[in-house]
Amino acid sequence: MHVLTIIDHPNPTSFTQAAAVQFMAGAEAAGHTTELADLHAEGFNPLWSMADIESNGTTTAPPDVIQEQRRIARADAICLAFPLFWWGMPSMMKGWMDRVWSWGWAYDQLDDANVSLQKNRSGVLLIPAGARSDEIRDEGYLAALETSWMQGTFGYFGFSPRRMEMLYGATGSATRREALLEQSFHCGRTVPPPAEHAASVQPEITPVGC
Repeated sequence: MHVLTIIDHPNPTSFTQAAAVQFMAGAEAAGHTTELADLHAEGFNPLWSMADIESNGTTTAPPDVIQEQRRIARADAICLAFPLFWWGMPSMMKGWMDRVWSWGWAYDQLDDANVSLQKNRSGVLLIPAGARSDEIRDEGYLAALETSWMQGTFGYFGFSPRRMEMLYGATGSATRREALLEQSFHCGRTVPPPAEHAASVQPEITPVGC
């Protein structure tokens, strides 16, 4: 498979960057080819604009969007790597989603969150989080993220199967961080192939390890 990793973090020495590198190393160890899109390093414009709306996925999209869609077209699996930021995703990743996965290109209806105009791709959300797993679970944040992303958004993208890989305690000790990097490597090494029919496959929720 060809595995595309999209990363959103402004610091090239961040733990998110290190986790994404380990994820790709794991994918390569499994015999897959990899490609990295570093949104900050490449200067992607996350601002949703009238040009995006007017293209409507059916006419000529802005050139930077077309470039991202061509990357996606090459991919059999996609990993989105970003830190948990205000209990969601940071703005660059959200803007990339808003602009690239457009109406008429990724989806054209809203009554089934497991139907996409795109072919099925295996999808991974690789998310470093400073909080402990019990803190995120007990306050209901994990359930909210699973509902929003895994039961909703990423079905429209054709991510099937899809998994959310939380890297809990990413601001902890060196030992903890090393364990999380090993978890990221394992996640890349075990990326499954795309499902045949997105609507028939339920999301795979694996918050403590692939």
